[in-house]
Amino acid sequence: MLQGLPPLAPFRPRLLSDIRTYNRDRFVRDAGAGATVGIVALPLAMAFAIASGLSPEAGLWTAIIAGFIISALGGTSVQIGGPAGAFIVIVYGIVERYGLANLLISTISAGVLLFLLGLFRLGTLVRYVPVSVVIGFTNGIAVLIGLSQLRDWFGLEIGKMPADFFSQIATIWRHIETFNPWAFGLGVVCVVGLFIWPQLWAVDSQFRRQLEKIETVSALKATSRLPAPVVALVTLSLAAWLMQLPVETIGSRFGGIPQSLPVFQLPDFSWETVRLLVVPTLTIALLGAIESLLCARVADQLSDTPKHDPNQELMAQGVANAVVPFFGGMPATGTIARTVTNIRAGATSPVAGIVHAATLALVVLAAAPLAQHIPLAVLAGVLLFVAWNMGEWKEFGRLKHFSNHYRLMMVSTFLVTIVFDLTVAVELGLVLAVVLFVRRQSEIFRAEAVASTEQQLTFRLFGSLFFGAVAKIDPIVAAVEASRQPVNVMLDATQLISLDTTGLDALEQLHKVITKRGGHLGIIGLNEQPRSLMERSGFAQHLHTFQ
Repeated sequence: MLQGLPPLAPFRPRLLSDIRTYNRDRFVRDAGAGATVGIVALPLAMAFAIASGLSPEAGLWTAIIAGFIISALGGTSVQIGGPAGAFIVIVYGIVERYGLANLLISTISAGVLLFLLGLFRLGTLVRYVPVSVVIGFTNGIAVLIGLSQLRDWFGLEIGKMPADFFSQIATIWRHIETFNPWAFGLGVVCVVGLFIWPQLWAVDSQFRRQLEKIETVSALKATSRLPAPVVALVTLSLAAWLMQLPVETIGSRFGGIPQSLPVFQLPDFSWETVRLLVVPTLTIALLGAIESLLCARVADQLSDTPKHDPNQELMAQGVANAVVPFFGGMPATGTIARTVTNIRAGATSPVAGIVHAATLALVVLAAAPLAQHIPLAVLAGVLLFVAWNMGEWKEFGRLKHFSNHYRLMMVSTFLVTIVFDLTVAVELGLVLAVVLFVRRQSEIFRAEAVASTEQQLTFRLFGSLFFGAVAKIDPIVAAVEASRQPVNVMLDATQLISLDTTGLDALEQLHKVITKRGGHLGIIGLNEQPRSLMERSGFAQHLHTFQ
């Protein structure tokens, strides 16, 4: 341990503590929840991979391997890890620009970075990202996901979609004459069904009340427990197959899903390549950290389990992302929709996440050939539904209730995410947050004149005297320079909250102007932080009054 550095975070997976009080009842609940989430993850994993420009098995094995690692090593009890919709735009852009091999290298590098963030206890830094920035890029990603699905929803004959916003719109418009009404119809039915299904089985729905009056429909009632995406996937795939609809399927585009375990492969790795992939690596790591810790905070609010450990969670995310690419996988993080499903299904520990991975692996190995009949338009419908639920669209209507600073950060991050990319959007959002924060804090600071005589000027300082507010010391300097005789200045610092080195330099310059004219500078009522800085810098001993 290097002297002066904070201690490293201990590697303590939540599974180890949960297993100490484990019992049969909890296992039954975790097994049921894990099986439910495993079924829910099936269509989502395939849809996320296909939308990212990868094969469906890349998403499936990411959900299996990363889901297992994140649950086994993570810092939460009920979070489910795997491919996420937020990564679609990022992964597609990296594959388009750098190629699949470099995506794998970027993901491995991001995994190492995530692990180090957790190891050095930097998990809490993610909370410093303003909520307006998070909402802005989340809504922007949702729009881009929806746009990326128009090709398969309309059934357009497009070989490969470009990565940027305007090129995608132009490409779709150029190929609009290849519109497939059958694909569009399947997509519409899928989206409508995903919205209606939960409403049909709501506790207070008229449909459910009528069924409860019938005693012979227990099998039909049991279907209420089936997740809407699974129902849509099975029914619409079966309908398209029976009716022989002329739509593109997983089999026609990808040749189906291999009914075998993934093969361990080493990406073509070199340090020169890693240096070229700094931006993609940082993007994956940043987005993965934000998504996983936001998801963990949601889980804390919905579950009675102990609060999450952000550093342990980042280390688990790092291990998962460092391992998955060796099996052809894609970036993984915490997934809010599947985590919420896990909680509502009764999960009590990470065992549920492990069961989810095992269930998904069993389904893939046993029923992979059936996946070739799934229409891509149906998966597009699932992703359109995911994109709609991902976006926090009500926030646009609430903008009128917030400050111009909040509006600027949210709207600019939203637009830049769509027009450029997430990395630029987050960078812009953070820069704006810093600039606007500095401006706001500088507006709070003031130097108020409270008494004046020919021999002495007294001012009361309020707020924080830092680099953004030092200009407000200039009127005091001007008042001293305007005096025709030596003048003393007394500063009442009772309401001075903090002082940085630039603010200290401003006070030193004021002291020089005063002493040059034969006067004295005194400061009274100092709080702990300003007093400590003045004493450590030696400035305090030059003051006429210091208390």
